[in-house]
Amino acid sequence: MRAVTAPPPVVTLGKHRLDFATRVYVAGILNNTPDSFYDRGRFYGRDAALARAEEMVREGADVIEVGGETAQEGDPLPVREEIARVAPLISELVRRFGRPVAVDTYKPEVAKAAIEAGAVLVNDISGAANPEMVRVLAGSEAGIVIMHLHGRPRQHYTDIDVPSMMDWVAAFLQRRTDEVTAAGLPRQRILVDPGLNFGKHPTRDLELMRRLPELRNLGFPIFVATSRKDYIRDLLHLHPDDLLEGTAAAVAFAVAQGANMLRVHDVQAMVRVTRMMEFFCGYRSPASVRVSSESKTEVLRRGQEGHRASR
Repeated sequence: MRAVTAPPPVVTLGKHRLDFATRVYVAGILNNTPDSFYDRGRFYGRDAALARAEEMVREGADVIEVGGETAQEGDPLPVREEIARVAPLISELVRRFGRPVAVDTYKPEVAKAAIEAGAVLVNDISGAANPEMVRVLAGSEAGIVIMHLHGRPRQHYTDIDVPSMMDWVAAFLQRRTDEVTAAGLPRQRILVDPGLNFGKHPTRDLELMRRLPELRNLGFPIFVATSRKDYIRDLLHLHPDDLLEGTAAAVAFAVAQGANMLRVHDVQAMVRVTRMMEFFCGYRSPASVRVSSESKTEVLRRGQEGHRASR
């Protein structure tokens, strides 16, 4: 691997400028699917998805990531149907909110339609396995998240017996990013993702989280998707619905370890965790916070109202 270099402090995706030297970004997950493990289709359909997007923006999401196909095992969704789920929604999100919009897909045809609708980032869980994906991106202003994956999307994943998971993941990401840049995509539009939970035993996920700073050697911003992952469920022996606190711990640790962008389901809670971690990690200074006595009163009032509402 190369000598340690800092990730690009500023990445430009379309008209959006992401300054990774000064903050950590939070991408809120918007699954326009009937079979999401998290929301079980609660946000499926245009109106429900737009209402959830508006809520995520209020909660502080920096990026909205739209998905039209679940990552669970099964047959791939037909391309035409996936495009119908994501492209019109992306177009409306861009028009309404002006936030960067990402698309979660490994299919070049879907990525192309999403980019034409206004998406500026493609989260490709296949790790850019299809050369056509790179050609689509190189002809646009959009960027890509290259995730480590052993195998193919939506198949059964099994743990691989390698001496060091991080060494294996880093070598994979090094190879793929070299291939992608050689094919014409600028380095300044690439993020890397260690692929937590995909074909990895919980002990492997822990290794990747503990050694996350080593991915800085690649010279790309680090994208971490640790929200409500199975490894949290397995380690804590909890029901999938009860993973909020475990996710909060994982998100906080990821920020401390150098994650630059986090993909989350529970936007409000994880934005608050991330913003607090920015103070601990030196992204933000308490000296920059100015709270007047009037605004303190308003904050206290809202807190009391929220407490009463939760009882």
